[in-house]
Amino acid sequence: MRPSDRTPDEMRAISIETGFTKHAEGSCLVSFGDTRVLCTASVEERIPPWLRGKGEGWVTGEYSMLPRATHTRGSREAARGKQSGRTQEIQRLIGRSLRAVVDLEKLGERQITLDCDVIQADGGTRTASISGAWVALRLAVNGLLETGVIAHDPITAKVAAISCGVYKGTPVLDLDYDEDSSADADANFVLIEGGQIAEVQATAEGATYDEEALLRLLRLARIGCDRIFAAQDEAVK
Repeated sequence: MRPSDRTPDEMRAISIETGFTKHAEGSCLVSFGDTRVLCTASVEERIPPWLRGKGEGWVTGEYSMLPRATHTRGSREAARGKQSGRTQEIQRLIGRSLRAVVDLEKLGERQITLDCDVIQADGGTRTASISGAWVALRLAVNGLLETGVIAHDPITAKVAAISCGVYKGTPVLDLDYDEDSSADADANFVLIEGGQIAEVQATAEGATYDEEALLRLLRLARIGCDRIFAAQDEAVK
């Protein structure tokens, strides 16, 4: 039995509240159980210098965790003057995941930045960030289309992410902190609606695993992402 009394293929409750902030072109508060992330999309009429003149835009991500998102207060990275390796790795993952479903030429020479700020952490903050960031991106692009700034929709599909892991010998879906901190193995899957895989991060923590276990985790991830796709669709209607 899992600490949360969930079955192996049972996710935590998903909630996506759109329009959570006033000024961003797209925003939502995404909740996976007790994990809560504020995702905002900002449209800027500029691009990185290395893209100038190529007729393409850019989509990038930034990630941070508020000081009391966890059990104890963590110092602000801005106060330390340096981002941690974990933060840099996660925000690069967010950017890659969103760019996997965006036609940058159709976006035009502009940049959309997805800021993912963890308000409360209980496992799966990077996967919740990616799933919520897509909603914020979709809302921002809808605004560009409605105002005629761009003529064609650059978003090609939905993208979502979910964590899975081997907990006490059993593959399970959507790890919370209690499971994640003691799992034999954990994995993060970034999946695109329609069956494509954008990225997989899979690590043996307490014990190694075989090919069949990895495939079982992938099957669980597909179940989870299908549920997230449905929640995303409902959120942006």
